[in-house]
Amino acid sequence: MITTPIFDFVQDYKLKNATRMHMPGHKGMCVLGCEDIDITEIDGADSLYNASGIIKSSEQNASDLFGCHTFYSTEGSSQCIKAMLYLATINNKSNNKPLIFAARNVHTSFLSVAALLDLDVQWLYEQNQSSYLKCVITAEKLESALQNAKEMPCAVYLTNPDYLGNMCDIYSISKVCKKYGVLLLVDNAHGAYLKFLPKSLHPMDLGADMCSDSAHKTLPVLTGGAYLHINKNVEADLVNKAKTALSLFGSTSPSYLILQSLDLANKYLYTDFKNDLISLIKSIDNLKSSLLNAGYTLLGDEPLKITINANKYGYTGAELAKFLNKNNVFCEFYDASFLVLMLTPQTSEKDLLLLEKALLSIPQRQEIACAPPVFNKPQRVLSIRNAVFEKSEILPLKECLGKTLASVNLPCPPAVPILVSGEKIDQNAIEIFKYYGINTLSVI
Repeated sequence: MITTPIFDFVQDYKLKNATRMHMPGHKGMCVLGCEDIDITEIDGADSLYNASGIIKSSEQNASDLFGCHTFYSTEGSSQCIKAMLYLATINNKSNNKPLIFAARNVHTSFLSVAALLDLDVQWLYEQNQSSYLKCVITAEKLESALQNAKEMPCAVYLTNPDYLGNMCDIYSISKVCKKYGVLLLVDNAHGAYLKFLPKSLHPMDLGADMCSDSAHKTLPVLTGGAYLHINKNVEADLVNKAKTALSLFGSTSPSYLILQSLDLANKYLYTDFKNDLISLIKSIDNLKSSLLNAGYTLLGDEPLKITINANKYGYTGAELAKFLNKNNVFCEFYDASFLVLMLTPQTSEKDLLLLEKALLSIPQRQEIACAPPVFNKPQRVLSIRNAVFEKSEILPLKECLGKTLASVNLPCPPAVPILVSGEKIDQNAIEIFKYYGINTLSVI
């Protein structure tokens, strides 16, 4: 039976009506309504990065659920991504700078840690890279890259699922990584629930060595709740240093509200989540069929995501989002081409019916022929680190041609870079930035 040690401790403390001579400053006095269960590392509350009590017990529950070593983050997958890349660098067997082979559609947190750790990155591109958001790497593509590598990377890094709901064959890719003796790291921010499908598609069950899950994206967890997973087959030294890695990039004041939600999620995942998930997926599949019959074009193969190619239906993603907003439906993401909707077992049948009714009421129009500019491989001028720490200025897009991109400041969602720090801004990049409404850049 799964216990809830963090939640139980906080509830007991709340009932004591104690005089709080400790942080936080609100002293449990409610304005928002949650202050009485918002605590800090008082006696008995354990410490996230030196866990030996209730947090350690709760993390063990999560480890049992996911079948690997699982550690909590209250600062999202961003913290976990940085931690697992740090762990990969200290596992580097080369005397050179740590080298990472990474699929191009990384989250911006990857660039942050690449600058901080001075990583050398070799980008992996899809066969026909049509969008900066999509980069499905095959096992064959990876094997070719490793066969032709002048130097073996210390890790291969993939984003799976990506923001549009596309998924790689992690199982086959993991076999290639093991063949060449390199770690496989997966940004699984959008896929924590994949573990609980009738047949697990979670990276840890498909051979990944480490991965990050944003629990808050697809599980009933407060924003910021995430997991760092490490395979049981990974060297013990890396497992032992997981907390150190997380502490390097995290606050010493973790949110106990988020920790309680991670703790409570364990109980739900152990009991009702699988059945709720199966039921939801059936409903989503029915909704997808209705949309396809109505003329919509859908992308991706992730079960809990509906990605619509708005242009094929005669609209921009922004236009579809605006129409949905008028019906009190708010999407995850939209741009000139796509609309992304994320659903979870907490999405009710009433919500699904409202969404279906709203989408089916939109009349189909003639397809918009204007597609995003084809993504070309940019030229690297400087390392990511050198570009980020160089003196820079912000210029209008029209004045950036031929210059080198400095730091990357992206909106989230999707927080995926079009160009990477240190790359030359060519005309192709200018056209892509223009297409997505980006009017200024930070350049060296």
